[in-house]
Amino acid sequence: MSSAQHRGLALWAALLSVLVCAVFLPVSRPVAVVILLAILGLIITLWYVFSRKPEPEETIRLDNLPEATYRQPVVLVCGDMPQVWPEQSQVLIVAQGCWIRVENYQDLAQVARQLLWQRPHWGRQLSVMVCVCPQKHADGEALTSRLLALRWQISQLRRESGHTVPLVLNGLAGSSMMSDLHWQAAIPGEGVRVWRESSAPSSIAAWLTTGGAMAMQRQVLMNSLMTWFHSHVKAVFMDEDPDIPAITPAVVLWGIGPILSGSLASSAWTAWLTRRTAMHHVAGWQPVGTDSTVMSLSPDFVLPLLPEGQGLTPRSRTWRYALGIFTLAAIAALLSSGWNNRQLLRSLSFDIAHYERIPMNDYDPKARAMQVLREDAAQLDQWARNGEPMKMSLGLYHGESLRQPVLEAIRSYVPPTPPAKPQVKTTAKIIRLDSMSLFDTGKWQLKPGSTKLLVNSLVGIKAKPGWLIVVAGHTDSTGDDKSNQVLSLKRAESVRDWMRDTGDVPESCFAVQGYGASRPVATNDTVEGRALNRRVEISLVPQANACQLPGNPPASSQDGDASKSEME
Repeated sequence: MSSAQHRGLALWAALLSVLVCAVFLPVSRPVAVVILLAILGLIITLWYVFSRKPEPEETIRLDNLPEATYRQPVVLVCGDMPQVWPEQSQVLIVAQGCWIRVENYQDLAQVARQLLWQRPHWGRQLSVMVCVCPQKHADGEALTSRLLALRWQISQLRRESGHTVPLVLNGLAGSSMMSDLHWQAAIPGEGVRVWRESSAPSSIAAWLTTGGAMAMQRQVLMNSLMTWFHSHVKAVFMDEDPDIPAITPAVVLWGIGPILSGSLASSAWTAWLTRRTAMHHVAGWQPVGTDSTVMSLSPDFVLPLLPEGQGLTPRSRTWRYALGIFTLAAIAALLSSGWNNRQLLRSLSFDIAHYERIPMNDYDPKARAMQVLREDAAQLDQWARNGEPMKMSLGLYHGESLRQPVLEAIRSYVPPTPPAKPQVKTTAKIIRLDSMSLFDTGKWQLKPGSTKLLVNSLVGIKAKPGWLIVVAGHTDSTGDDKSNQVLSLKRAESVRDWMRDTGDVPESCFAVQGYGASRPVATNDTVEGRALNRRVEISLVPQANACQLPGNPPASSQDGDASKSEME
């Protein structure tokens, strides 16, 4: 992947980490910040490691590679070649695709890394062709060792690139019986077909029918090559091995031509033919020459037939990594949301159980538990109206099912009976008037100048239903008791008459009493004390049915008994 794709994945992971830690994690804010910093540190470290991945060592020159948008098959060619590679560069571009020569079979994986570093999107169009010319090998065991090394190299390439790079096996031989290069290819689903430069591809049966005896001789030689190739080359790639995965070739080619450079007079091929036929040095077993510039170097016809490799392009891999990161974040968010809802359920269940354990007559603890339930209900109602918080969402919120038990517990609450209010006994308001200011000595008629004093003193005394205006007269101890009692009563009646006539107050609103000298407020032994005892007292006393105006119902009084005792 490119550095831009690495940066994009790092930013995507950081964004999801912030979202999960800030919204969903069921921990306190400081702990969430610490976890987020740790995750961001890990993301930065991974980004640095992958973005600083060193460029593969340059094994071959790939100067004239096609552009990155090239979509034709690209085949890495390793093993034996029938002729010397014609180009100075290892890249050969033909109409059907691109061939890249790998001289040293041990460099196959390294060359593939170098190629995919320069062309990251070529992974799916990349293939490997292993060419084997049995006439160039004298030692069969050495050939098997090289093929096993190539099998391991291709397995490494598949594992590192993430692509199922198709394998093409190509067996080449030279024979003087051939006038041109003759190819036969085994393609899955199509069987074995004959490919020749001078004719269209056909089946073996059709070729034998049109070719006659010469075609029959060539096919016998081709069958021998196929048999040897299957047991000495194809089997090496497909046999079970616990250390190296088996590789099934996508296409198997066999080619026989008149020219083959570097062929040996005594080779693994001729030795195998001798064992099979008991003949030695047959002329048709060897090519007629070792160099030619007119024969095709590679089987270009097979390029369009190659299957596309299975694997991910860098863009697809980036999207897959992004989806994987999102999946991890989603799992973390779901687990956190589930834990948060579990804690909510436990908290509400505890509050309800705590409330129910407290007796109803234990008023203060019961009231505190009820307040907690009301706060829980208010929180659930707010979430019902405005939506549950994000940390409890993702389809895991069960607050609606918890509201009803909370509300039922609240409805079961019986508040304590309020204490009875203490009865406040109303005391009479008493106004004291100096008798000497109102009357002459021994008289009960009001003085002419007493009106102003009465008006100023009695401004707060008003008649109202249920209240009795009690006017009581008092004297000092001078004189006999009977005269004092009569004098005090007459003076009280005079004040009553003035109030009745002046304020238009009904007679039923008044009670007149004369106490004489029986209720002194000071000593009668001094002049000042006797002056205080000579007085007229006016008070409002509550009494039922007192002072009833025409058309008004009777008014109740809580202190009727008290007014009676006051009048007696």
